[in-house]
Amino acid sequence: MKLFYIKAAPLNTTLLSFVDDGTILAQSKQLDDNNVGLHKAYKIIYLLFVAFTLVLEHDKTELFHFSRRQDAYNPLLDLGYALHTGATPLKPKTYWRYLGFYFDRGLTFHEHVRYYATKAFTTMQAMRMLGNSTRGLSPKQRHLLYRLCVVPIATYGYRLWYFDGAHNKGTMTQLKRMQRKAALWITGAFRTSPTGGLEALTGLIPVHLMLKKLATRAVYRVATLSDTHPLRSMMGEGLLKRAALHARSSALMTPAMRGKVKSTVMEVDERVHTLTESFEPFAPEARPGDRLLDRYADPVLDGSPLTIYKHDDRPPNHEPYGSNAEAPIKPDPPRENGASG
Repeated sequence: MKLFYIKAAPLNTTLLSFVDDGTILAQSKQLDDNNVGLHKAYKIIYLLFVAFTLVLEHDKTELFHFSRRQDAYNPLLDLGYALHTGATPLKPKTYWRYLGFYFDRGLTFHEHVRYYATKAFTTMQAMRMLGNSTRGLSPKQRHLLYRLCVVPIATYGYRLWYFDGAHNKGTMTQLKRMQRKAALWITGAFRTSPTGGLEALTGLIPVHLMLKKLATRAVYRVATLSDTHPLRSMMGEGLLKRAALHARSSALMTPAMRGKVKSTVMEVDERVHTLTESFEPFAPEARPGDRLLDRYADPVLDGSPLTIYKHDDRPPNHEPYGSNAEAPIKPDPPRENGASG
């Protein structure tokens, strides 16, 4: 990657790479200018692969444009190499799947929600064979199965589209429809039953409140990260600590820009300060091999001082719990036949 940035310094491109999967990002005012930068960056990557006797598979290359434009302009890209050159340039995709997330052109994530809501709904439909209102799993077991197997599917990647200021009313409708089906299956109620009553009977949190709870937990979880965690590089000055500053970090934004941008990063930066507790990721109590031991052999009482000993470094006069206890009581001998109690 260092060689790429040395050779591609004049280009406004960024390279993300993990094992054998790489992504080239280009940003400019026009999509055509992006194509020019991508063409030159791809050539640099190809020549570096040749120099290191590696093979770059052109047939696995994909192209995707992000734009706020409302028109359907989606230019093709001529890579300059076989399969994607001349009369057969590289055609942009409608949706881009990356790490299980589905990106669309305008970053609305409608396709992402539709895919996982449908997957959760089909999982819910398949669970109906496990029981109904007369036989099979009990309502408590169905509720547990739904919470453990269906909810994680439906809410996968929810922080992409659920944050303060996001327009997600239509997105919520799909998840509410999925949860209503689950509540009908758990209770065995009629299809005309009201959704609020079904959720109350089954003990299910409404979708908007469930997502709000998960989002709050995600915000507070940032406070438990180490000082050099990569996520901190995107946060503001209060959360940056010892992490390397990212080029798109909110710490570099002006107050006017911070007022316009709506994202998960901005939400975390604004709401994490409401957390009153402090966390230390590398506290002595969390070190592997350490354990809390009572200073005295008596039972632990409220406010009793605790101390930490590493492995077998305990003092010689330390005795384990129960060392001063009386001998165990022997059970009564078996009674003879006909003996009364």
